[in-house]
Amino acid sequence: MGLGNLAKTKATPGLALRVAAATRLRNVLGGDNLVPLGISEIADSRDRALANKLVTTALRHHGQLTEAIGQLLDKGLPKKSGSFEALLRISLAQLLFLPELGDHSALFLAVEAAKRDPKSQHLAALMNAVLRRAQSELTALRAIPAQALFPRWLAEKWTASYGDVLPAFAHALVEGAPLDLTLKHDNPVLVELLGGQVISADTVRIAARDLPVSELPGYADGRWWVQDAAAAIPARLMRLAPGARVLDLCAAPGGKSAQLIKAGFAVTALDSDAQRLDRLRDNFRRLNYAADVVQADGTTYQPRQPFEGVLLDAPCSATGTFRRHPEVVWHRTPKDIAGRVALQRQFITHAVELLAPGGLLVYCVCSLEPEEGEAQARWIATQLPQLEPVVIVADELPGLAAAVTAEGWVRTHPGLELGDSGGNAGTLDGFFVARFRRR
Repeated sequence: MGLGNLAKTKATPGLALRVAAATRLRNVLGGDNLVPLGISEIADSRDRALANKLVTTALRHHGQLTEAIGQLLDKGLPKKSGSFEALLRISLAQLLFLPELGDHSALFLAVEAAKRDPKSQHLAALMNAVLRRAQSELTALRAIPAQALFPRWLAEKWTASYGDVLPAFAHALVEGAPLDLTLKHDNPVLVELLGGQVISADTVRIAARDLPVSELPGYADGRWWVQDAAAAIPARLMRLAPGARVLDLCAAPGGKSAQLIKAGFAVTALDSDAQRLDRLRDNFRRLNYAADVVQADGTTYQPRQPFEGVLLDAPCSATGTFRRHPEVVWHRTPKDIAGRVALQRQFITHAVELLAPGGLLVYCVCSLEPEEGEAQARWIATQLPQLEPVVIVADELPGLAAAVTAEGWVRTHPGLELGDSGGNAGTLDGFFVARFRRR
């Protein structure tokens, strides 16, 4: 974008944030993970919140928008069109799903942004025509069924695995996830200040908030850390004596390691990613927690002595996190999942070597795919005779008993409603957990 165009962009109210949102969405459509726009990119907090809302709304409704674009563009999306698709998706998301923002800005700003991109400026008239057509067909476009929210192959697979869950999954995708926290210490007064609800053990759920995470009560002085209620399950299942040496094999950003430290274990937190380990160290400084932090490959790491416990949150497809990362369902393919299954088996096989006799292995993945969860537990049982299953029972997970399976594993998904003393604690990310002991 030239200096003249940049100056015009800054002078047009709302245009800069629209361009920033489209740029971020374009990167995600190209395969990047969604990272919210930060203060360095959009200084004004209200503009930043609106830009992030536009991006996340476009991603949550990605499948429906794809179908809408197919209906509106007879010849499909033009090739090599710069930011055209991202701008169109953001504006359609506003027209269809954010009516409170009005129609005018969706049309005007999309056209103006297209004009300022040398690769899409020749398509400004097409942008205007498509959005005006959408404006006249809102009722029909809003009637695109929720089943379009997920790729067909995943929708069929999840239905086969979990039953009639797609309506609940769709609702969870569109609504997004609440904020879940793990408390460092029991503190009813802090829970009340946070406006939260204890849903299981030391997990607090905040359904709605007006402040950024870093400005919530108790953040600065390290009274809690952010952790989905499902992600908090695996570390609770490490049933060892205080002081036991425990390895968190894929530790960053450190939520499970923090739980293990809180439980009184001597923790080694290992990860291969230096930047993610920096985040872990920052989190531990805020919490005033200490661990032996190691950067290494978890499939080849050789400690001086074996551990009494290994927690393996294995690299996976992460499809269970779609409430927080809606792009994940469109980024994954069956081939991706097969590759992750093979990698997980490398981690599992090496984890056995890191365990002392009688030691516990807790295996988990934030995936909804049975190949990465249930099938891996069966593979362990048949291929690794050094390990024996240690059944998980409902009493170990107060408030989450519905997640414990007949096989003694844990399976959560966004369609599983979890009861609590108040009636219903809502739903969780998709997670699988199994536990084993080295013979």
